[in-house]
Amino acid sequence: MTTLNAASLHALSPAVSVPTYDRSAVGSGIVHFGVGNFHRAHEAMFIDRLLNAGDTEWGICGVGVLPFDAAMKDTLAAQDGLYTLSTTSPQGVTESRIVGSLIEYLFAPDGPQAVMDKLVAPETRIVSLTVTEGGYSVDDATGEFAPNDEATLSDLADSLSAPARLPRSVLGYIVESLRRRRECGIPAFTVMSCDNIQGNGLVAKVAVVGFAARRDPALASWISEQVSFPSSMVDRITPATTDETRAALRAAHDIEDLWPVHSESFEQWVLEDAFPLGRPAFDTVGVQLVDDVEPYELMKLRLLNASHQAMSYLGILSGAQSVHEVCTDPLFATFLRQYMHDEAIPTLQPVPGINLTAYCDQLVARFSSEAIRDTLARQVVDASDRIPKFLLPVVAEQLSRGGQISHASLVLAAWSVFLEGHTDAGTPTAPVDRRLAELSGAVAAEAERPGSFLDYAPVFGTLGANATLRAAFIAARASLKAQGARKTLTQLTQI
Repeated sequence: MTTLNAASLHALSPAVSVPTYDRSAVGSGIVHFGVGNFHRAHEAMFIDRLLNAGDTEWGICGVGVLPFDAAMKDTLAAQDGLYTLSTTSPQGVTESRIVGSLIEYLFAPDGPQAVMDKLVAPETRIVSLTVTEGGYSVDDATGEFAPNDEATLSDLADSLSAPARLPRSVLGYIVESLRRRRECGIPAFTVMSCDNIQGNGLVAKVAVVGFAARRDPALASWISEQVSFPSSMVDRITPATTDETRAALRAAHDIEDLWPVHSESFEQWVLEDAFPLGRPAFDTVGVQLVDDVEPYELMKLRLLNASHQAMSYLGILSGAQSVHEVCTDPLFATFLRQYMHDEAIPTLQPVPGINLTAYCDQLVARFSSEAIRDTLARQVVDASDRIPKFLLPVVAEQLSRGGQISHASLVLAAWSVFLEGHTDAGTPTAPVDRRLAELSGAVAAEAERPGSFLDYAPVFGTLGANATLRAAFIAARASLKAQGARKTLTQLTQI
């Protein structure tokens, strides 16, 4: 068994691709907050391709700010920043490579000054983010900056009384480093969000400018004028790493990797070309650079991401555990196709170069891959952040045009039943959501006043008051409670 690190690369199987560049000669032009599996299966992989092609300016310095990021710090330190990325096609063909683009990792709680120095350094020209849908402190209902996490609120409070104190939050680091760059005459870096949010560039701008405005309106104005926030659409299904993932890598290639990544072979990154200080030659390594990302991101969010929500609550209620399990079930596959074609696609813009029917077929094939081993449980974490971004925009637009919402309203009803904590057969479930206590209260109110779940404003805003939605939700929830998920789906899909 070969333990993965820089010294062992030469000993790995020829079947595993390894970096061909001198990692000691690579500069870190990119600082990335949120080094998880998705970043390592996506942005870090594209940059690794670029480095292999000879462009050594754009290595990545990863940054972790949360306590659980200490595990990534320790893993990357033990492996000299290296990790294995294995990708599997829908046909079950797996390829593995060692990714070396993470040339440095900083754990902010241990060394906040090192993080600030890296952000202020002129060599840092891009700061990228995968901090989850809820990491921007932007209210889903109002679209305004509305911080509620302890680290961001602490940074805002301290910035008024002790502006020189080093921050704790991602937004705090970005704003303070931009302030210092302005003070030193260093041009502003580009902030590049890679999170699954419609208009993620605009959301990032609202968050950063909103934070700065509470500290210094003049700084906020400067950031608004000087900082570029390109939007992007990123797509690659990437499950969490498990002991099974590690065991499969050992069995296939005799590699001992503490935190390998396993994803599907499909990859897509559509990126707005707005980088005033320059950018990697993304277009040479498979990234699609465009002037307008919106048609692509709406397609992905309302078809792929919303479909994950559509399948997961109903699937869990019916007793399923894995994505491929429900998507190879004709009942669920029919339900997903009907949702995509009858409710989601009517809300989309034309997508250049994309046949939407073929895209939907491809999605079902991707979801059906048993080799990916993705779980329904992964899809339902923090649903109160995901539902408003993926599914509710479809509902709102369909209601505005008098379109069908029967499938989407059933998903909302299934979410509310799932939050009660058990499947149709009575098996306990364990919802994970930062708003779980409030959501549970909203669900409990359904017993006395059907439809009251839709009154939970942090998720539904004013949309929940729509009479058509309320009627559809109440009927769908009553059917789920009386008949269960499968019978309700059978009646709706008519198969």
